Parts: sequence; structure tokens; C-alpha cells
Amino acid sequence: MKSPTVQIIGPGKAGLSFYLALRSIGWNVKEPLGRKDNIGALNPDIDYILITTPDHEIPIVAQNLNATEAIVAHVSGARGIECLSPHRRRASIHPLVSMPTPEIGKDRLLRNTWYAIDGDSDVDVIVDALGGQKFSIANESRSLYHATACIASNHLVVLMAQVKRLSLELNIPFEPFLELSASTLEGLSGLNPAEALTGPAARGDEQTIKSHLKCLPESEKNLYKCLLDEAKGIAAQSIINENESV
Repeated sequence: MKSPTVQIIGPGKAGLSFYLALRSIGWNVKEPLGRKDNIGALNPDIDYILITTPDHEIPIVAQNLNATEAIVAHVSGARGIECLSPHRRRASIHPLVSMPTPEIGKDRLLRNTWYAIDGDSDVDVIVDALGGQKFSIANESRSLYHATACIASNHLVVLMAQVKRLSLELNIPFEPFLELSASTLEGLSGLNPAEALTGPAARGDEQTIKSHLKCLPESEKNLYKCLLDEAKGIAAQSIINENESV
């Protein structure tokens, strides 16, 4: 059976990650095209045109493509498929992983990754070929979905950056804290947040919390307080739920 042919438009981290991943499973993937390339006359035998440009460029690329029978898909988490007008076969395929380099991105795309999909059902073929899992996201839910993804990934990096700063302040390795965070995240796959929450906020230990706030550098207190308030809220709701179930 002939392998699908793919043209990627956008030679950035995401585009090159898909390029390497799809080539590694034997698909016929053309060299990614960039801003200086002519995208108006692509080979008519192409099965998929994958737009991996920044979000604001997606509709511009779509409008500059000639009419095609290929599936025109983008990999944005925030944009719906309406930005791919006027093409008939439109789809989106957003991998729920970060791709900091093409090599790391390739490995993550092949690691049983979750993909948010919408549009033409043949986009499922890409997910299945990469060994991924999928769920559907409708246009009206895109912004909330993407915000959730940013919290899960980008905001986690911000939090771990604080941990790294404090580990440097203590002159001890960052790695043990990274392993602690990894084990906590692993536990969340089998527990709800209230069950997984430990520490002074969970047990109402105000004396320990005061000692934390006293010793933290001033620049680190705001983030700590924001997350502390949320931790207290989770702990309080857990107590309410327990009382109601008695």
C-alpha cells in the first residue's frame, strides 16, 4: 500500500518535528516550505498539506494555496478550521506535547501522544500512524482548550523555574525537586487533586506556612501566595465533601 504524501508548510520546531516523525514511519514527506517558497503550485498528488506556521499566518497560507483535493490541516491549538477557508477538506491536529527542538518533538509525537482533532475525519490517519490517541475539540471550545494546555505546560515551567531559583539560593541540586514533581504528577493519574494534595495547606499548618513566607525572598512570595490560596481552597472543599458524605 502506497504511503501518504505530505507537504509541510512552516519549517519551525513544530513543522520539523512532524517532518521527522512522519518520515521515520515511512511516509513520503516533502521538504518543509518557508516564506520564500512558492506554495501556489503544489504537486496534485499530495494527500495532506500540514500548515505549521504561527497562528496568525495560517489563514494567509490557506488563501495562497491553489484549490486542492488534499486535506489542508493546521496544528494550532487555538485556531479552528474556519481559518483554512476556502478549502473543502479542512482539519486540525494539535499534539498535546511541547516541542522545544525538532528531535525532542519527533520523539514525543511518536510516544502514544494525545492529539486534539477537528474537521475532516481522514486526519485520524495521521494520529493512528503516529501511534497516538485522539479527542475532538469543536471550534467554540478552542480558546478554553488552549488555555488549559498552556496552564498544564507553560505555567508548569514557570512554577519549576521558581523551584530552580530557590534551589540555587540554597546551593543544592535542582534534580531532586524535579523528581519530586514528577512523582506528584504521576500520582495524579490515579488520584483526584484533593487526594494528591499534601503539605501544610492540606493539613492546616499555619505555623509552617508563616515560616515559609518569612524566609522566602520578597520576589518569590507572590507566586507562593497565589498557589497557597488555591491549595487551601482544594483542602477546604475536600473537608466539605467528606462532611456531606457522612
